[in-house]
Amino acid sequence: MKASCRLFVGSILGLALAASALPQDKAPSGSVSPRLLVIQREFVKPGKSGTAHEKTESAFVQAMARAKWPTHYIAFQSLSGKPRALFFTIYDSYEAWEKDTQAQEKNAVLSAALDRANETDGTLLDSSDEGVFTYNADFSLRTKTDLSDMRYLEIWAVRVKPGHDREWAELNKLVLPAFEKAVPTAHWGAYEAAYGVPNGTYLFLTARKTAAELDRGPMEDKAFQAEMGEEGMKKVDELFAACVESSESQLFAVSPTMSYPPDEFVKADAAFWAPKQATMSAERKAQPKVASVSAEKKTP
Repeated sequence: MKASCRLFVGSILGLALAASALPQDKAPSGSVSPRLLVIQREFVKPGKSGTAHEKTESAFVQAMARAKWPTHYIAFQSLSGKPRALFFTIYDSYEAWEKDTQAQEKNAVLSAALDRANETDGTLLDSSDEGVFTYNADFSLRTKTDLSDMRYLEIWAVRVKPGHDREWAELNKLVLPAFEKAVPTAHWGAYEAAYGVPNGTYLFLTARKTAAELDRGPMEDKAFQAEMGEEGMKKVDELFAACVESSESQLFAVSPTMSYPPDEFVKADAAFWAPKQATMSAERKAQPKVASVSAEKKTP
């Protein structure tokens, strides 16, 4: 993962990333710029994923930790599609992004460590790219503010046809209320492309605690369709065909070993987010207390 991409101060999915850097219900008080979600994708070479990639990524995590850098990011590994890793970071404004990048450049020790990590990590990669997205509150539903228990991430990517933004907005206004009423557990954060990807691209992100939540998908779809009714679904299909150029759904798993999570995540579940720290802490607690003994023999 590029050093510049990892230097987005702020709450990732707090998303604080409270969560991972995923979406929040609204922008921070006083914010005049859109909340940014920066996603870097790394496509690894055949046979270089898994442990090999985790090892090179750990160098980034260690460098950030040693510097006690306030920026955090969450990593995901693909469970569908082409093998790849995603790194999510959010920022409150473009100005904040710039200031953090400048701060990183001034930190010679951190910059050097990240450069070395980039060089090593690059030998495993087939390609990489980066996209910048802005949070869209109007298209989001019950976005979560605490994603420390997130283990999976569903991403529905949609490409809207040029000149069909009105139909797209109408489609969302039609679907959102029905899902909100028919599926009490439904939630997602919507992000709109700003840079690095085709205009008109939208990402709908849904964090999942367990894979069992995915099993409820068919039942939730039926509940939504029942709420819409036959005429409503006909309208949904017509709008979708009119304004959507393409769409795809992908599933990812959180990778704690490649993530640099915020302290809130670690405190909530150290066994998952920082297993080594949790193990060391448990071992220390298990050690019996030994009374101190004077080095000198007392004369009776």
